[in-house]
Amino acid sequence: MKKEEIESLGNNHLLTSLETPLRKDAFQKTDQEKIENIQHHFAKIMEELGLDLTDQSLAGTPYRFAKMYVKELFYGLNPKNKPQISNFENQYNYSKMLVEQDINIDSSCEHHFLPIVGKAHIAYIPQGKVIGLSKINRIVDYYAHRPQVQERLCLQILNELQETLATKDVIVLIHAKHLCVSSRGIKDKTSFTSTIEYGGCFESIEKRKEFLNCLNQPSNF
Repeated sequence: MKKEEIESLGNNHLLTSLETPLRKDAFQKTDQEKIENIQHHFAKIMEELGLDLTDQSLAGTPYRFAKMYVKELFYGLNPKNKPQISNFENQYNYSKMLVEQDINIDSSCEHHFLPIVGKAHIAYIPQGKVIGLSKINRIVDYYAHRPQVQERLCLQILNELQETLATKDVIVLIHAKHLCVSSRGIKDKTSFTSTIEYGGCFESIEKRKEFLNCLNQPSNF
């Protein structure tokens, strides 16, 4: 691909598919093998930048960087790290909206590998199944910890919750700040991006208004 094409694609907010683009052999290597390979290549990047890796402060950076990528920032790429989410019978017959808001988003944009930070707000209306509140946070955290496009992240969380809860009555709203906008390019320090996806009863404008009104209620926490 030519440099001009790369520049053009990088400035467009592309979403090629709902699934995170992965190679077929993505998990043939162990995490330790990946860490060792990334460590080697990142050391080369640092050297190209002119950094002295014999300096005590920098000597361990390639390893720390590689471990962070595999074990922390992008742990959500590996299906074996997917949280085990058990659902339960809705024994209380609770049938109104359940809202979980201000869930931390700590992700990375797949175009520049710079941070995406923000909040997710999620609601669902139970049918026969419910899940523990912390499980919603775990689902968000898992899908956030991979190179992402915010639109895809929103859809992946929605689809996972709809499948787990066996209902379409789910809504996901994400507000996030992209450092690829604030720290490079236009360097806009104040703007943020909002995405919203929903299904089932939330196709109704009134239901969406009810959800948004819940988010606007003052909190003393």
